Amino acid sequence: MIAVGAAVAGLVVALGVWWFFSPEFTDVGYMPEQPVAFSHQLHAGELQLDCRYCHYSVERSPVAAVPATSICMNCHNVVGRDKETLAAVRDSAADSRPIEWVRVHNLPDYARFDHSLHLAAGVGCSSCHGDVRAMPEVRQIEALSMGWCLECHRDPDPHLRPADELTDTAWQPPADQMEFAASLRETRTIAPPDACTGCHQ
Repeated sequence: MIAVGAAVAGLVVALGVWWFFSPEFTDVGYMPEQPVAFSHQLHAGELQLDCRYCHYSVERSPVAAVPATSICMNCHNVVGRDKETLAAVRDSAADSRPIEWVRVHNLPDYARFDHSLHLAAGVGCSSCHGDVRAMPEVRQIEALSMGWCLECHRDPDPHLRPADELTDTAWQPPADQMEFAASLRETRTIAPPDACTGCHQ
């Protein structure tokens, strides 16, 4: 009975460590406090600013650039220029000092993710970031673990969409999604399922 109890206890501890230290538990829901209370719900949702206005390098670079203060000031030189909540933005512009935004989506140093390649393949923003247009504060909604990435590379079809829908974070796949994805695969460069899983089983 002691041996069986020890084995069961060991299994429970192992499963507990596996779950409580997994990205699904530690990372999903991560929502750090930012130096400025920027609302994507307001800017991308109500005002319908295109993601690429602020994250201007996302289509041609591995990195989706964090906007410089000058981009904020393009509007806020006129709109809400005296609002107290924008004091940090005005100070940043006056001092030529960048706003120190806190990164929400972090990948390990050994992982190389290229935004431009995924967009070119037809994978939209919300596949990784969720419906950002509905978020007053951005939070991480996916684990971004190796297993999660491989799941998509093994079956990318549910995530592929038309080019004009890439930044629509409320996009839902249509009923004929699999047919559409098959036609899209013929015209775009999409990593085959075995491209990563050959090494990462």
